[in-house]
This record gives sequence, C-alpha cells and structure tokens, in this order.
Amino acid sequence: MKFATKAIHAGQEADPTTGAVMTPIYQTSTYQQLEPGNHKGFEYSRGTNPTRKALEDCLAALENGKFGLAFSSGMAATDTVLRLLNPGDEVITGDDLYGGTYRIFMKVYENYGIKFVFVNTSDLNDLQSNINSKTKLIWIESPTNPILKIADLQVIGELAKKNNILYVVDNTFASPYLQNPLDLGADIVMHSATKYLNGHSDVVMGALILNDESLFKRLWFYYNAVGGTPGPQDAFLVLRGLKTLHLRMKAHCENGRKVATYLRKHPKIEKVYWPGFEDHPDFEIAKKQMRDFGGMVSIVLKNADLAETFRIASRFKVFTLAESLGGVESLVNHPASMTHGSIPKEKRERVGVVDNLLRLSVGVEDPDDLIADLEQVFS
Repeated sequence: MKFATKAIHAGQEADPTTGAVMTPIYQTSTYQQLEPGNHKGFEYSRGTNPTRKALEDCLAALENGKFGLAFSSGMAATDTVLRLLNPGDEVITGDDLYGGTYRIFMKVYENYGIKFVFVNTSDLNDLQSNINSKTKLIWIESPTNPILKIADLQVIGELAKKNNILYVVDNTFASPYLQNPLDLGADIVMHSATKYLNGHSDVVMGALILNDESLFKRLWFYYNAVGGTPGPQDAFLVLRGLKTLHLRMKAHCENGRKVATYLRKHPKIEKVYWPGFEDHPDFEIAKKQMRDFGGMVSIVLKNADLAETFRIASRFKVFTLAESLGGVESLVNHPASMTHGSIPKEKRERVGVVDNLLRLSVGVEDPDDLIADLEQVFS
C-alpha cells in the first residue's frame, strides 16, 4: 500500500463485535482470562491496549517498520531508549538539539555516568572523529530544532553499522510523510507524536518504531516495567490525526515555502533558516532523503534586542505565540526562552539560537492570511 492508504487503513480493521469502522476506544484497564495465562492477547492496559495497538501498528507501517511503541510523551520515548545504556557509555548527538532532549541528557542521564558528546551532525568528519570504543548510541535530529540543519542519515547509518553503534533518528520535524530513517539505516525512529503525527494540538504522546525484534523486546520490557504508556483516548486521537497526515503535510510544505520565501525578502529579517532554499548548506542532502522541505521556518530578526524580539513575537494575530509545533494552526515560538531555555546561553548561541531568533511552525491556514499577519507584525 502507498502512504495515504496506509495512513487510513494500516493496523485498523472493523470492530469484530459491532462492525464499527473506526477503532473503538477500549477504555479498560484489564481483560478477562479464560484461565490463568489464557487470554486474547491483552492482559493489562499498561502493557497492551487494543486502541493503542492499532495506533502502534499504523505508525510502524508509515515508517516502513515492523514494531511500534506509543508513549505518554516524546520524552518518555527518549527515556526508554536511554535505559538501554550503562554507566561509562558515550552518546554522540547534535549540537542543535531540542531543549527537552538536552535536559534529559545532561540533567538526568549524565548523573548516571553516561557521557554526551555534542557535534555538528552535518559535518561527518566531526561526528566520525568522536567515535570511540565507548560510543554506544548516535542520536540524530534531522531537520534539527530550531536551526533546521540536515544530517546525511544514510551515511551516518553506514558509519553506525560499521562501528556496531545503536542509531536513533528523531523524525519529528519531518514526519514519515517526508522521510523514513529506517530505510536509511536507522535502528530506531523516534517521534514526538504530539506534533505532526497528531496534528491538532490536543494530545501529548511519543513513539518509537523499529525493525529488530530482539531490540523491540528490550524496549518493550522498559515500556511495560516503567509504565510511560498513553491512555486509549489519546491513542484514538493520534490514530484519527494520522488519517489526514498526508493531506496536512502537503499544505504545511506549500505554506512553509511561501512563508520562507516572503520572509527572505523582508528588510527586517536578517536570516531565514529553511532547508528548501538551494543555497542552504544542506540542500542537496535534504533533496536526496526528503520528499519535500517541511513547514518549519526559523528567522533571525535584524537589529532586535530581547525586548524588541518579545514585542514582535507578541504582535501576531493569526500565528499564536506558544510552545510546540506541527498542528494545523500556525505557531510562533521564542526558542531561547521557551523550548530551548534549559540549554546554557553560550551553547545555544554557538549554534545560532540567539535571543532574536523566532521559530515558526507554519500551519495549514490560507497562506495569504499568514503573509498578511507577517506584514502587520513587521509594519
């Protein structure tokens, strides 16, 4: 099946009891057993739930994987991967990274003896030179948050395989509609399903998708033992959101292109980050591994201090000043004080997350209204 068909049908069959076309919300904590250990595949909803299982199967299909796990948040998914590590292990990751990921790396797992090495993931020499016998995990965002750098996922995959290193790609910014990291060598794909997968800003959820059964069993142990699993109502909502993912992503990409092009010509904008520009340093890699360039756009305001940046960020009428991204509505975010506030200032600014940078999640509204909103903000 092609993507749109999988998004609507994968993992979902009509309910055998009633014939309901939509997967029911199985709002139950436990399941009847005919005798001890003799059940219908479900025992207790922390570990398995029919609504969540339908979502996990659909997510796996969209990422061309065999196994899916849904979590109560993207951070719960990240935490579960990190539990595979031991004290003394090293992780190579990007220097432009979501603030929540940085926080769990440095404020939680570094305390347990895990070392994190931050590199420019667009520079393969930088990444390769930091691999040693203690390197057990490579964690990649592509596009990165919020500078939108692109890593060559296939080449990094080959490097990870050669060195027997677990390789994880956070695919949140792209979504499986735009790229499939498992096809490019990743061992695990991670998503904040809160974002594009759900698409309606009404659920917090995370996901892991993979192909290796033994690795899946290790992850499922922590998934069940630690209990960071979502309820059936949230699973139902994300499953509903997936049915329009292909339609939404087309609109996000189209509007993102129009907004980025408009902003690039604006005299009050110093710089626009968007990987679809042909002079973007990673454009050729993005074109090779992505089907389009997405709806995330970051901008640096010209000659704006922090107070002026706050004033501008608060003037939007169609864009909403808020955390998160990937919903049908357009959002504007100030990374330095919001999503990336947990990263030390000097480290943020070294990669370009300066005080006068704003991140736009371009939604699916009429693009003329989005451009008009930008015009009134900068008038």
